[in-house]
Amino acid sequence: MWLQLVIYACLIIFAVAITWRAVRYARMPVHLRWELYPVAHEKGRPYGGSYLEDLRWWHRPRRINPFGEFNTFMGEILFFKEYFKNKRGFWYFVYPFHIGLFLLLTWVVLLAVGAILSIYGVPVTFASSNVGIGIDCYLTLIAGVIAFTLGVFGTAGLLIKRSIDEDLKTYTDPIDYFNLVCILIIFATGLASWIFEDPTFGLARDYMQGLFTLKAAAAGPIFITFLIVLSLFLAYMPFTRMLHYVAKYFTYHKVRWDDEPNANGSKISREVSELLTQKESWSGPHIQQGKTWSEQAAGTGKGDRADSK
Repeated sequence: MWLQLVIYACLIIFAVAITWRAVRYARMPVHLRWELYPVAHEKGRPYGGSYLEDLRWWHRPRRINPFGEFNTFMGEILFFKEYFKNKRGFWYFVYPFHIGLFLLLTWVVLLAVGAILSIYGVPVTFASSNVGIGIDCYLTLIAGVIAFTLGVFGTAGLLIKRSIDEDLKTYTDPIDYFNLVCILIIFATGLASWIFEDPTFGLARDYMQGLFTLKAAAAGPIFITFLIVLSLFLAYMPFTRMLHYVAKYFTYHKVRWDDEPNANGSKISREVSELLTQKESWSGPHIQQGKTWSEQAAGTGKGDRADSK
């Protein structure tokens, strides 16, 4: 029962922290646009360009492809195209690593479906006469085995690649190695539990059912290790750089592809005006501390007065 309490606590921390970080990202000030083209939602400009190139664009209706960003974003999530294009040797490990994570989440969802059915008295076995039950059992087995196998391969490869690649070593901190080792332990213990303790993931499904019903369930030592490391890692992850899967939406949608015009009276105009009232605190000799950004832009800063003499 103590392990279940740990799992509950870690899941609560994970959910609260993820929500908190996402809200913070959403409330950040107006960004500095990258203006990298082509913009995914720009219609009729597959090789770049912008509506800003058109004469008197402000008198024309904007042509936006509502599915452009979604298609591009999903292509990056599912295939990691930019890694494949720019860092092919790294992609060979990044891709199975992330697919392993996606399938691990799928495995947990399938276990939850089977556990809920069991709670309502539906036998969840491979021998079930119900086609849907059989599909859930086989999908659970396939997703789990592939997730753990790809995860071990991808994580181990990333550890080795970051250790020997001179370019990657420059950008890899000790905490990055620690994070990868933790994830490797999760995948490795999951794989070992399947091989030595739970070849059908039936015990894992029973444990999931116990989490829903607040009843203890039997589990092998390897699976218990898997649960402990996974739970603690989930509680820890939102406070690390690994939260990039949440930040990525804002980076693409609100920074890379945001080309909304800054018209008078618009939301952007109001936000920029509010930001210009903030006072500067930089210590450079060209900055007069205490002045607002609008005052500096108007030429009332220390550096501008010195230049005018």
